[in-house]
Amino acid sequence: MEKKKKRFYIRTSILTLLVVAIVFTIYSNLTKEKTAILQVGDNAPDFALIDMNGEKHQLSDYKGQGVFLNFWGTWCKPCEREFPLMDKHYQDYKDQGVQILAVNIGESDFAVQKYVDRKGLTFPVLIDDNKSVMETYNINPLPTTMLVNSEGKIEKIITGEMSEEAIKGNMEQIKPN
Repeated sequence: MEKKKKRFYIRTSILTLLVVAIVFTIYSNLTKEKTAILQVGDNAPDFALIDMNGEKHQLSDYKGQGVFLNFWGTWCKPCEREFPLMDKHYQDYKDQGVQILAVNIGESDFAVQKYVDRKGLTFPVLIDDNKSVMETYNINPLPTTMLVNSEGKIEKIITGEMSEEAIKGNMEQIKPN
């Protein structure tokens, strides 16, 4: 009888381990897409966010144009230094098919609107209040900029602050032909 009990416990343990392994495998496969790191050449995942004027911006609506997709925060000093330069070149490139979408990460509308007004920004500023776009794009650190070409593919990923020359060069790179 003792042998049967021992065999029962061993079989139960093995079965439990197999069930745990199967559940883990299924979970890993279902969440793999979420944790995949985006790379140059990948399709930029589509998203829809609301800007400070209440207008919806969906990335796929910009197909045929280059998108300078910038992730930022009001507390980010490099972001603060980049914005006037980005706005200056946005004025030059917006009529040439290059758009800027500045995605704020999880801050209040009030704080962001105050910041936008103080800086006099003219490009669309979107708020990712639940950080879903940030997670989809695996953004870390801020600022991070994704250059999305007119076909919707990621052309370049820039982490950290950019100089004025870099901003202009990057906008030139995604300008449609």
